[in-house]
Amino acid sequence: MGQGQSGDEKEVTLQNIQELYRKFASECPSGNLHLHEFKKIFGINSNSTEEESAYMDNVFRSFDANKDGQIDFMEYVAAVHLILRGKLEDKLRWSFKVFDRDGNGCLDRQEVKHIVRIIYKLKKHNDPSVTANTDDICDRIFELVDKNKDSQISLEEFIEGAEKDPWVMDQLKLDIGPCDWFIEQQEKNP
Repeated sequence: MGQGQSGDEKEVTLQNIQELYRKFASECPSGNLHLHEFKKIFGINSNSTEEESAYMDNVFRSFDANKDGQIDFMEYVAAVHLILRGKLEDKLRWSFKVFDRDGNGCLDRQEVKHIVRIIYKLKKHNDPSVTANTDDICDRIFELVDKNKDSQISLEEFIEGAEKDPWVMDQLKLDIGPCDWFIEQQEKNP
């Protein structure tokens, strides 16, 4: 999910947001959203790639604030608000949380390489001409962002690096705006 707000990005209407909330209520009458339900709401199914599914696993985990394996309505509302209306720094904090798979507060090379690989496979799925050497990209990200050279990227280094370097920002986000993606999912899954 992209972090930047571009001028040509479609506006998400109140009606779009209300529809997403309606889907939550209809898909989750218990008031809790499990991973398989989360994937269904966001259009991940048997036709989705392994990378799309893995990315949504990470997104789900990042929204599950109390780590109980389900997203309650308040966690869901906070997540939707962040993705559709949040400030750049908040989106970067969220992205860091998605990337930090072990939850230790730092990104190591394996975590960065994993997410770069997923992002590039998703980009390639949308545009088959996209090519990338994930090892080289990971090395360059660490060279530009890991200021204290401890082979880990802290949250502060991550935010500073992404805000200061457009190339780093481009490597660490999906190539699709969240509002466009949201509207596309609404059109696919009426």
